[in-house]
Amino acid sequence: MGFNRSATLVACALGMVGFVTIAARADDGGDAKKPPMYTLYSSWAIPRAKWADMEKSNGADKVTEHALAAGTIVGYGNDETIVHQEDGVTHDAWHSAMSMAAILNTLNDIMQTGSTTTSVFQSATKHTDQFLESRYYHWKSGSWKGAYTRTAIYKLKEGAPDDAIDTMAKQFIVPLMEKLLADGTIIEYEIDEEALHTQSPALMSVDFITPTTEGQDKVMKAIEDDAHAKPLLGAALGAWIDFSAHRDVLVRGNVTYK
Repeated sequence: MGFNRSATLVACALGMVGFVTIAARADDGGDAKKPPMYTLYSSWAIPRAKWADMEKSNGADKVTEHALAAGTIVGYGNDETIVHQEDGVTHDAWHSAMSMAAILNTLNDIMQTGSTTTSVFQSATKHTDQFLESRYYHWKSGSWKGAYTRTAIYKLKEGAPDDAIDTMAKQFIVPLMEKLLADGTIIEYEIDEEALHTQSPALMSVDFITPTTEGQDKVMKAIEDDAHAKPLLGAALGAWIDFSAHRDVLVRGNVTYK
């Protein structure tokens, strides 16, 4: 779920970008910035006694399946939280598209089915929505069950440059994630900001999905190796990111991309 990893390793890996200039590397993937992709995440805190009902409800949703086939959306899925928080959510559902209109039209179709007014959703003790925008993303086409999504959430400091996210993306995040996507370790990644701000405008998140549990270890090892390969770059990004605000999310669920 658009807006998950070891804070120490990622802080180190992201921190290395600070000394890298835009022109320093020719293998940074070029201009990796893409047209905006939007994702709507709906999250719920469901009582444990209703978790089995929630799983059945997830399997009954045909609206997003039809929207994907029609080309209205580019991906959809649902998740259950793996690392729970006392006041956190337990489940989510999401869909991604290349326009806000496609997101909202699909949401309207879902609402019209009445699927969100069933007893399992009425039992929720908390419900939140998040509307995200990404300019850096890539995925493999297909469907996966039991995939693991990890999201690392960061907050930029007030003095961070306007192109801080672009610099991090082009110089470190995208090249590394593209390698992991190519070898099958991950099936999707994205760098998100809120399209509709319900939290701090300074927040950003890095999200990746692995088809297996082993993939999570492979990604973290790749981040660690990349950090060790750049010993001279240091941790200058501490001037850009407030690492005290860093949070991680880990969920497991079903994912489909066009």
